[in-house]
Amino acid sequence: MANLNIDSKKERTYDAIVIGSGISGGWSAKELCERGLKTLVLERGRDVQHIKDYPTTNMNPWEFEHRNEMPYQVKKDNPIVSKCYAFHEDAAHFFVKDAEHPYIQEKPFDWIRGYQVGGKSLLWARQTQRWSDFDFEGPQRDGFAVDWPIRYADLKPWYDHVERFAGIAGDKDGLPELPDGEFLPGYPLNVVEKYFKQGVEKKYPNRKVISARCAHISKPEPIHIQQGRTQCQNRTLCQRGCPFGGYFSSNASTLPWAAKTGNLTLRPDSVVHSILYDEQKGRALGVKVIDRNSKEEIDFFAEIIFVNAGAINTNLILLNSISNRFENGLGNDSNTLGKYVAFHNYSARIYAEYEGLLDYTTAGRNPAGGAYIPRFRNLHKQETDYLRGYAAGFGAGRYSYSDTEGLGEELKNSLLNPKLGKWSVGSHMMGETIPKESNYVALDAAQKDDWGIPLLKIAIDYDDNDAKMKKDYLDTMEDMFKEAGFTNIRRDDKWQAPGLDIHEMGGVRMGLDPKSSMLSKWNQLHAVPNVFVTDGASMTSTSTQNPSLTYMAFSARSVDYAVNELKKRNI
Repeated sequence: MANLNIDSKKERTYDAIVIGSGISGGWSAKELCERGLKTLVLERGRDVQHIKDYPTTNMNPWEFEHRNEMPYQVKKDNPIVSKCYAFHEDAAHFFVKDAEHPYIQEKPFDWIRGYQVGGKSLLWARQTQRWSDFDFEGPQRDGFAVDWPIRYADLKPWYDHVERFAGIAGDKDGLPELPDGEFLPGYPLNVVEKYFKQGVEKKYPNRKVISARCAHISKPEPIHIQQGRTQCQNRTLCQRGCPFGGYFSSNASTLPWAAKTGNLTLRPDSVVHSILYDEQKGRALGVKVIDRNSKEEIDFFAEIIFVNAGAINTNLILLNSISNRFENGLGNDSNTLGKYVAFHNYSARIYAEYEGLLDYTTAGRNPAGGAYIPRFRNLHKQETDYLRGYAAGFGAGRYSYSDTEGLGEELKNSLLNPKLGKWSVGSHMMGETIPKESNYVALDAAQKDDWGIPLLKIAIDYDDNDAKMKKDYLDTMEDMFKEAGFTNIRRDDKWQAPGLDIHEMGGVRMGLDPKSSMLSKWNQLHAVPNVFVTDGASMTSTSTQNPSLTYMAFSARSVDYAVNELKKRNI
């Protein structure tokens, strides 16, 4: 029996374990497998294979039972996830339903999740901007959170690395606040977006309107062909899963690439309970898993562990990884685990119409979504009564409408001959929120989920800084819209709970001092050197840029460090 047990443990032992198969987990797996490490990827959800498991990807609107609308009862049963812009008939199967995985809202928080192989990389909005030193130096300069242990120069070669492989479309804009990258051709702005750009940049030289940068293959390079991916077809049906691999996802890109090395073992239906810790060696031993279907408890073992479960779930796993050494969560000597969680403030929008340029319209679709306005507030000096700033999206389109007045033949002819309306324009804010100790996640002492894991309590909210920033965004954009001659301007500042931005960050933050942070400059737990966290949980602050590209770069950079240290037997 002893030999059988030894053999069983050998079968469950790998060089590396990656928890999570989403954007950062896929990158961790790819890099580890390429470096020759036998790697186990644990995914709590079901298997989703590229193309094979995209059931709606080529469906026409009339082939959906409800014409791609969600029935009333489904919305009623799912008040949280139904708020998400992509939760429709064509993609609902990629979202976690409210009743399936409950959590406790100590303050309102809309937690949007995708539990399957690929995670939310199948559903993300694909916006990709690099961070700059304005972002990495922000906490030190502005006196909030703790100082980042890295600067842009540390991450630049890894941004280069992931952009070349993933395929990022964008223009070289020459902006220090938004560094240029290794871009495929950018998607052009339409005529009204260009008009707005010219007017804004003429009146406000420090404000820029650029083509949004996105993870779409606008013109494939050999590396993308080698992945089996091809040019984006501009269908903008991305949330269904793309059979062309035109946008970046773990399913189309990093996971198949990792599998080609022969070093990947992918185990879906594996709910991670905790990370196992060896008190004698001061290292993590492996990972305890509960099989999603059978509820069987299984331990897997490895030399290094990458935690990429998604920011909030990564916090949950570490909080639930307790031992005599770490009674309050793995690596939590600083008592900061689960705290200083932040997000992006998407709670304001503004809309208008434009009656000019009516001899133009648009044809086709732009997968980049239009224009992007990089942050311009408080860049070089503090100039407002709030800290940090916001970026903004901007888009314009011209749409057809049918005159529904009249009766009989007149009405029929009107319906059969739609007319082009005025230009519609709109913008949304993406504000940086300040990490605070009072914004936290924690384990509930009594309630557990179906796998015996404590339910997570979430207490995250806006503050006065967010309110001031939102007002400035709306006032500033309204002035810019008026200056452009836009009419029928409508401000939308209705309250939106945190979470719907789907950019939660922090709780396992990086820092220079182990007394006030969890992770080193290599995304390595200060107190447990063979555990790395490279997803959103690791973020010290949020910036105003979409964060996924930075998670990719962190993952590749940390794997390089971990493998080198492993070879030196330092971890």
